Amino acid sequence: MSNTSFRQQLYGLLGDLPDRHRPITAERHLQEQRDGYVLEHLTLDLNGIEMVQAYFVRPTGATGRMPTVLFNHSHGGEYQIGKDELLSGRRYLQPTPYAVDLTKRGYAALCIDHWCFGQRSHTTESDMFKLMLWRGQVMWGMMVYDSLRALDYLISRPDVDSARIATIGMSMGSTMAWWLAAIDERIKVCIDLHCLTDFDALIAAKGLSKHGLYYFVPGLLKYFSTSQINALIAPRPHLALAGNLDALTPVAGLDRIDADLKKVYAEKGVEQAWRMVRYEVAHQETADGRQEVLGFLNRWL
Repeated sequence: MSNTSFRQQLYGLLGDLPDRHRPITAERHLQEQRDGYVLEHLTLDLNGIEMVQAYFVRPTGATGRMPTVLFNHSHGGEYQIGKDELLSGRRYLQPTPYAVDLTKRGYAALCIDHWCFGQRSHTTESDMFKLMLWRGQVMWGMMVYDSLRALDYLISRPDVDSARIATIGMSMGSTMAWWLAAIDERIKVCIDLHCLTDFDALIAAKGLSKHGLYYFVPGLLKYFSTSQINALIAPRPHLALAGNLDALTPVAGLDRIDADLKKVYAEKGVEQAWRMVRYEVAHQETADGRQEVLGFLNRWL
């Protein structure tokens, strides 16, 4: 089966999704100058069901088409935060918010509120998961769909270089990064922080409860391993950061994924485009990890 067929199969597991080609509308409510960057407050109609609030940041004074990062916020049980993670960070991220570090280096970035987060936190994750299940929808599928449409929106902007788009995320945002890059080849660089979880290793470690309800896709294990999903990203550059003490990503699974993807990238003749870096920490970004991220972007985007 070709990679295109595998991508279609993976997307097909995500439940009953809205039309991928429905028109997207965007409204900019506010534009403000921050320290070193311009912040746009946006409302996007991505799915035709509920409006999606988003932030777009770009370097002050930037002109022309910019390399751009689709930033995926994390979970952390703090549903009110959502897209504000881009601007304000989180307790398990480094002190400098990604909005500052990215725009300082010439990148624009977009972050949306996902279902049940930020300005969309009107319904609990449990209730939303159950309601969607009744409707034939998969919560993770609806979240991935919104990210794909956010990518469509980015590419429509005249200030975004569509040939230079990366995706980055921590925790839930990490999982979003590698799913998004696996499904959509328009993502040129994938960087995932501390949630590249091997499904079988998680089961063996009795760790399913470590991940939220949103994470679980019916039938997934019948067709895909974590390595098989991530193999769809190759030969595009992919950096994974992980903690050897992180219960969300058992060590045996990290070993397996790293070995599998080293083989995949070697077979494609681009060994240097896959990199896993592990730290003796739990579920947190390190200072060295932040430098790895920025260096990887500088090299590949």
